[in-house]
Amino acid sequence: MDINRRRLIVVSALTGAVPAATLATPAAAAPLSAFGVDATQLGVRAGGGADQSNMLQSAIDKTAGARVPLMLGPGEYRVGGLKLPRGTQLIGVRGATRLVFTGGASLISARSADHVTLAGLVLEGAGRPMDVNGLLDFKECSDLRIVDCEVTGSGRSGIRLEAVQGAISGTTVAKTADVAIYSLDARGLTIQNNTVRGAGNGGILVHRSQKGDDGTLVIDNRIEDIANVAGGSGQYGNAINVFRAANVIVRGNRISRAAFSAVRGNAASNIQITGNTATDVGEVAIYSEFGFEGAVIANNTIDGAALGIVACNFNEGGRLAVVQGNLVRNLKPKWPAGTDPGDGAGIGIGIEADASVTGNVIENAPYAGIVVGWGAYMRDVSVVGNVVRGAPLGIAVSVTRGAGTAVITGNLISGSSRGAIVGMDHAKVVAGDLSQEPARYANLQISGNRMR
Repeated sequence: MDINRRRLIVVSALTGAVPAATLATPAAAAPLSAFGVDATQLGVRAGGGADQSNMLQSAIDKTAGARVPLMLGPGEYRVGGLKLPRGTQLIGVRGATRLVFTGGASLISARSADHVTLAGLVLEGAGRPMDVNGLLDFKECSDLRIVDCEVTGSGRSGIRLEAVQGAISGTTVAKTADVAIYSLDARGLTIQNNTVRGAGNGGILVHRSQKGDDGTLVIDNRIEDIANVAGGSGQYGNAINVFRAANVIVRGNRISRAAFSAVRGNAASNIQITGNTATDVGEVAIYSEFGFEGAVIANNTIDGAALGIVACNFNEGGRLAVVQGNLVRNLKPKWPAGTDPGDGAGIGIGIEADASVTGNVIENAPYAGIVVGWGAYMRDVSVVGNVVRGAPLGIAVSVTRGAGTAVITGNLISGSSRGAIVGMDHAKVVAGDLSQEPARYANLQISGNRMR
């Protein structure tokens, strides 16, 4: 169906936004697509080297008002400071339509706009400084769609979202100076099937201003080469970071080469971290810490980290976890620069309170396979049916005065040169192999374990 004068008169009549003559297609010209307006018909053409911000902004305003897509053909468009009104649909030719940032607050932004779509665009920051934190900056938008785009070379973050509902999918975010994708106070967000490659301080961050329900889905993304330019002891350098946001699902992501964690939940209650693969990360591969209640960490594969999985900080209210069916192997004996040199490393799984650790396989942990509790910070932990191979300490459990109850049963522990099940006072071994003295401590139930 051609977009002709009659059709655009109808569109204009329905929206009341754009005069028909403004958008009418000349008889000798054909639109780029039967489902949108060719930008050349509104004076926007690729190439030439001139800044086209004003011309493209005018075309966006006209087509958004008429609720029709604006189609950009292949080539380079030099623009900056574009503001998207409600109904904007900016569509390019995937891999060929390039919007190059010339300066301003951001390349593209929107405020309180619904049904905004960006598709098939290459959005280049060219490393230029900007006034806001994101090359693409969206606030209080509903039904936002960023689909099949490339966002590259941002001098700060790639995509920044605040109070946004919508989806980012099929998009590559590369070579960002700060964070690739940052969401604050989401209202129903899906971040799915994207590629993040090379970020200065973080891959995908899901944060909230205050602790509360969030429900963002971070699924099936590929994230690699995440640095920690800003420094610190774990605030930065994480592939996926969830902070104060409850009910977030992190599933099926492939993560490699992150300076700190592959997935880090901080005060993130009811987080689900399932089916992810993490290789060559610098600190704790999967971390649930500081004031969380509820974490399911299941069916993940970890190969290469200082620690595999940790659910801790019972002293700060961190409690209630299921750690099940994970494969953890080839751990490192050191934490990365910036962390406390006294912190432990080379641990497969660390757990503290109100938790079940079941059916995990841990191999080649330089210090310990499973560590249960830290001093008095241990309560109601069940360690059942795990396999630990090649760890000097198989299972290390706190026997410090005031430590709570733990059940350790039905585990297979192989090649633990310093003891299969040992009692700990913080970092110090204070009791020999408890598999031979199962009744020594009243707070522990130890039975049915197999050592070789």
